[in-house]
Amino acid sequence: MRDDLRISWEVPATPPGLAGRLERFMGPGKSRSESAVETIGLLGCALLLAAGLWTSGAARDWSTAQLVVVVLAGLDLIGGVLTNASNSAKRWYHRAGPEARRARLLFVPAHLLHLGAIGLFVLSGDIAWTLVNAALLLGGAAAVEFAPVHLKRPVAMALLMAAVLVNLFWLPVPAALAWFAPLFFLKLLVCHLVPEAPLEGKRDA
Repeated sequence: MRDDLRISWEVPATPPGLAGRLERFMGPGKSRSESAVETIGLLGCALLLAAGLWTSGAARDWSTAQLVVVVLAGLDLIGGVLTNASNSAKRWYHRAGPEARRARLLFVPAHLLHLGAIGLFVLSGDIAWTLVNAALLLGGAAAVEFAPVHLKRPVAMALLMAAVLVNLFWLPVPAALAWFAPLFFLKLLVCHLVPEAPLEGKRDA
């Protein structure tokens, strides 16, 4: 390992109240560089998503409420991929103890709301799409969580690719929603559930 890098699993203290809860949800101890990458990445990818939705004609095909749901889901997934891939989130959600596992696993089924909102509302009651993706999510999450630690990353990658391929060939959606499944499963199966050593550099603060 480079001399200017070290692994730190020590979770920084958080303030009381709402600020502390939010910091723990995002991952305590986020460095300025992490925050900068997340902010720039979120803004850049959000602009690309907005441009893609506009040029696809989705704004004309969906109601205002459907468009709002899609935009909110997109922002959550983009931000979630970046946040869950950060050192601070890895340190928090993969810390030792049963409380961390419980929090990590409860985070996943909460995203069934995303599937319901897209499948039942935006896709006008596509029950098959919703149920199959729910099964892929819950089954995939269990497989990653209970895989041996040295196999979690390749297991998660295999399940991500399987979920994307199932969606491409057997659960087609309008082109304006083609991004949803890749980002959804990337966020949860790979970024959230795969533990990685939280590296810190001398210039991180």
